[in-house]
Amino acid sequence: MNRWIIGSRPRTLPAAVVPVAVGAAAAVGAGESGGIIWWRVVAALVVSLSLQVGVNYANDYSDGVRGTDDFRVGPTRLVAGGLASPGAVKRAAMLSFAVAAGAGLAIALDTSLWLLAVGAAAIAAGWFYTGGPKPYGYLGLGELFVFVFFGLVATAGTTYAAIATVTALSIVMGCAVGSLACALLVINNLRDIPTDREVGKKTLAVRLGDTRTRWLYVTLIVAAFALCGVAAFWRPEALLALVAVPLALQPTQSVLRGASGSDLIPVLGQTGRLQLAVGLGASIGLALGG
Repeated sequence: MNRWIIGSRPRTLPAAVVPVAVGAAAAVGAGESGGIIWWRVVAALVVSLSLQVGVNYANDYSDGVRGTDDFRVGPTRLVAGGLASPGAVKRAAMLSFAVAAGAGLAIALDTSLWLLAVGAAAIAAGWFYTGGPKPYGYLGLGELFVFVFFGLVATAGTTYAAIATVTALSIVMGCAVGSLACALLVINNLRDIPTDREVGKKTLAVRLGDTRTRWLYVTLIVAAFALCGVAAFWRPEALLALVAVPLALQPTQSVLRGASGSDLIPVLGQTGRLQLAVGLGASIGLALGG
């Protein structure tokens, strides 16, 4: 069982929790009916977590069978490391996507069936990130997927699940959350530039090169805080997210000073903690201002 927990990449799960927390907080006081439907928020959390785990397993499977994970700097993967068969990892991905689909269906039946199309798009995007004959993650589009589905869709979608409407505030905060989620992926891909280039995996980091990828990371961090500032026009309490600014200093300094390879692994952890801190601060502030 431990190998499956490792394979689910638990350190990435804050990327699934933060948008749901922020989206729910943005919904406080915004619904015309006057209340949040909390069971739908819980279902949205199940959707987000299941999608994240499903994407992780799907990525493990697809990269493993292609051989692109044979030489890694980061943690060992299930398929590439021989910890599980490709078929078993693929089934784990499909099961995770099925759980997400079930929870999403419950939300859609209680709100609007157009959510089914959104959910189908999210699952398809999760699989074809590294799966299929032409995975878009190998074309430099991974960050776009993360920004859209683990930022905008997850945040604004949670707000919609909670109060059956999407607000401008939830869209702005979705962009902030998406920026931080992208920053995590950028660090991961920055670390893997040498090995990805060797196997022909043309991530955005490979396409941009080392220096520009480092500045992209810094830009995403700054953008996240700036967007929280924009959210303050609706709810000034959103500025509580800025208490996390000190946590951004060490990872950005490490990146700008040229940390590479295994030295970027701590930066991943620091970025994850930054994401959690911003999410917590923003969620508390938005809820207090609602």
